[in-house]
Amino acid sequence: MYFLNTFSKSRLSWAILLAFIIFFEACALFFQHVMKLDPCVMCVYERVAMMGIAFAAILGMIAPKNNVIRWTGLAGWAYSSYQGLALAQEHVAYQFPEFPWSATCALDVNFPAWAPLNQWVPWFFEASGDCGKIVWQFFGLSMPQWLEIIFAANLVAVAIIVVAQILGTKKN
Repeated sequence: MYFLNTFSKSRLSWAILLAFIIFFEACALFFQHVMKLDPCVMCVYERVAMMGIAFAAILGMIAPKNNVIRWTGLAGWAYSSYQGLALAQEHVAYQFPEFPWSATCALDVNFPAWAPLNQWVPWFFEASGDCGKIVWQFFGLSMPQWLEIIFAANLVAVAIIVVAQILGTKKN
């Protein structure tokens, strides 16, 4: 725990988190613009959750030794991971519905009026795909199923780091 406590107080740890999120966002853009797989509303919302983790990582990189900033970064990471997992689970339910007639998602993204991301950056935030359609699989899992794994792994990672913050203050 001491190592994780110390490592989480380094810019490198937060930079690694940011690098992973940049990789996942780049994959999303590759799927959209190179493979021509149109993102659905849930895909766009999941991208926003990934961006929440990225912003938390950037915050953590600013001053990782500052307790307030580090804990705020950890809270942002945890919150965004939790929200992303919830979105991915909802998305999976659209793809594998218990009752097919009830599985529909919105046709358009619904961002707040003060932040119409789909109007500001449509190439990243505009949705035109079908949430229930499985357009890509890897090892038998659809994209939102992989996102469930990714967001759950982030939740586990942030939980371990939080425990290390609490328990790992002294070298054993």
